[in-house]
Amino acid sequence: MIPLLSLFLSLLAASVIAKDSALPTVNDVTAAEAFIEASEVVVIGFFETPSDETFGYKEFVEAAKTVKHIPVALCSDKEAWAKLSIVSDTIAIFRKADNHQDNLQLSETKKVEADGLARFITMNELRYITEYNQVTAVGLFQSEVKAHLLLFINKGSGDYEVLKDRLGALAPEFVGKFLFVLVHGVKSNEKSLGYFGLTSRDLPRVGIYDRDSDMRWLMPEGEISTERVREFCQSLILGNLKVRGQNKPEFK
Repeated sequence: MIPLLSLFLSLLAASVIAKDSALPTVNDVTAAEAFIEASEVVVIGFFETPSDETFGYKEFVEAAKTVKHIPVALCSDKEAWAKLSIVSDTIAIFRKADNHQDNLQLSETKKVEADGLARFITMNELRYITEYNQVTAVGLFQSEVKAHLLLFINKGSGDYEVLKDRLGALAPEFVGKFLFVLVHGVKSNEKSLGYFGLTSRDLPRVGIYDRDSDMRWLMPEGEISTERVREFCQSLILGNLKVRGQNKPEFK
């Protein structure tokens, strides 16, 4: 971990504003690592020459304006490029949920549009607990992490914020093993709920979907506590869930 003082100084350095855009610039390896460490999801545009004449640069700056909830920066420092395995102008997403770096190498892209870049960013915006929808579904199913811990819940219910925060706090324990996903009990998610034999009237519930085996399991009804969910996740990791098979989705 980067010491607090070093982190502060690095973020201060990262706040230098590029003259031709509203985006901060990270100027060395330490600043780049600090910028990445500071948030669950960040985006860095690696441009050797960040100017309007550079392929993809203007579109990247425009796309950044539509994803204001995600920290976005520029980087031209070649040492930082080498440290982060960047070889040419690239737009990279760094996320903690699955400890993943997703690169869009511009030299391999024939056409770049701001809307397309914004979609690329939001599609891959996986967090410690990611809200499931048609856009994030793409990133969820493209992730190298195959197991999903699902919180099925009605938005606006009395325990919504408590359970969301509880599972969001647990998620870092399972980085690289599970993606934690929030599935709202709305009409657009009826198929997902039905796959687990649920309707919106049955919520909240917790389930696991394993993409490798295409199996799913429900945690039994009861308190959705940190310990119960942790044990549920560990049961899949230890192989105790898979032996039950898909026809017996309840976890005991």
